Amino acid sequence: MTQHAITTELAFSQPFGSAEQQILTDGAVDFLSELVTRFTPRRNELLAERSLVQRKIDNGELPDFISETTSIKNDNWKIRGIPADLQDRRLEITGPVERKMVINALNANVNVFMADFEDSLAPSWQKVIDGQINLRDAIAGTISYSNEAGKIYQLKPYPAVLVCRVRGLHLPEKHVLWRGEAIPGSLFDFALYFFHNYQALLAKGSGPYFYLPKTQSFQEAAWWRGVFSYTEDRFDLPRGTIKATLLIETLPAVFQMDEILYHLRDHIVGLNCGRWDYIFSYIKTLKNHGDRVLPDRQSVTMDQGFLDAYSRLLIKTCHRRGAFAMGGMAAFIPSKEPERNEWVLNKVRADKQREAANGHDGTWIAHPGLADAVMAVFNQALGDKPNQLDVLRENDTPISAQQLLQPCEGERTEAGMRANIRVAVQYIEAWISGNGCVPIYGLMEDAATAEISRTSIWQWIRHQKTLTNGETVTRALFSQMLAEEMRVIQEELGDQRFCQGRFDDAARLMERITTETELVEFLTLPGYRLIP
Repeated sequence: MTQHAITTELAFSQPFGSAEQQILTDGAVDFLSELVTRFTPRRNELLAERSLVQRKIDNGELPDFISETTSIKNDNWKIRGIPADLQDRRLEITGPVERKMVINALNANVNVFMADFEDSLAPSWQKVIDGQINLRDAIAGTISYSNEAGKIYQLKPYPAVLVCRVRGLHLPEKHVLWRGEAIPGSLFDFALYFFHNYQALLAKGSGPYFYLPKTQSFQEAAWWRGVFSYTEDRFDLPRGTIKATLLIETLPAVFQMDEILYHLRDHIVGLNCGRWDYIFSYIKTLKNHGDRVLPDRQSVTMDQGFLDAYSRLLIKTCHRRGAFAMGGMAAFIPSKEPERNEWVLNKVRADKQREAANGHDGTWIAHPGLADAVMAVFNQALGDKPNQLDVLRENDTPISAQQLLQPCEGERTEAGMRANIRVAVQYIEAWISGNGCVPIYGLMEDAATAEISRTSIWQWIRHQKTLTNGETVTRALFSQMLAEEMRVIQEELGDQRFCQGRFDDAARLMERITTETELVEFLTLPGYRLIP
């Protein structure tokens, strides 16, 4: 089969303007076509396997460690190694691949910028294409941006190390079809970023580095190994040139961390505690288990038993294998009011001190205004060491499946339920309007936090839980609160912003995904149909 014949298998629904012509070059499209043809069928099988596993859990089984892989867990293997520019990752900032954000993040007082095509980006066609251009220009050192007032943003010398987060396996790229089906968004993001940037990255002593989200099994990690190895061979690169950090942000994956590291050992440099998605996954995975329903989102903090166990197990597992154990996201954003800002910084410091004391090698923030405070916490913990790989936690008592599944104490309140509704609706409205990263009530919300909000309520309805005021949570109660909270949102935002926005669409989607008999797996799937 000639290269050209492969290419014709991909059908693009969008016209190729000047932006597309820069990114969707013949060579890039040929490479994307090869990956799609070779790896999509197995990806589809993996998604089907997710459903089978979930069905067993819905029918009463609980997730557990895998007995068949004892030899992997017991043998003393290590990952292949970590490149020089990733040895110190004490502070990472994350944000969408929008031009101004990319410049500000790379200029922040951080070690790494995770440029996000996933949870903080609403993946309209224009945004994913522009995002690829923005990252290419950032790597070339030519990126600049001027706002309406004429202020120019440019890169400072020595910007942060760039790591690209691609979309999860479940997300399609609907504007490109292969055999009549939308191709995997993950392959679209990976292929184009790699193709356009690997030479420039390697030439400056860095490399093609990726974050992998939403993994649920070691088989999915093995799929990525196949993608990476095929790519390295195709471009005559040594094995292990491509490096990845994988987020442990689903409940099934926490039971397979050794296996995930093993199957990706040539390419992996660490695992990350994606705590917000992990809480969402706990709710979603255990949705039929009425004895494991979480309380108000505000009560589900990292000092809760099941989350503390997850953090400690991740550190112990990673460090034994020579891999980094990255901490989670501080969702707070700084405030212009000095008192409120001091409260925010104290909250963030306490959270990051816990992570550093547990042995995490670094942590995440979503706003440059937190960088100095968080950097100080990790500087103090690490001293002159680049990381905490020497913290092995060998004296910890083994963490059991029971601890990882332990229900969480806390109240279900009317105020908590109403806050969930307001956050989820405002986030959905922003997302379908093209903005995937939104400050709401002093927190930087991305898809994960909105997912927690709506799945919590779904589960409270499903199991007829009562609030502290004695009311039983029903569909009718939710619908009534939704109508009331829509009015609150309108008052808070003002009539003009409310009427110009897509709040009716957002409320309809929120109502649907919160009251349907079957839990909708990801709000971004029906949401994606509402964006161009």
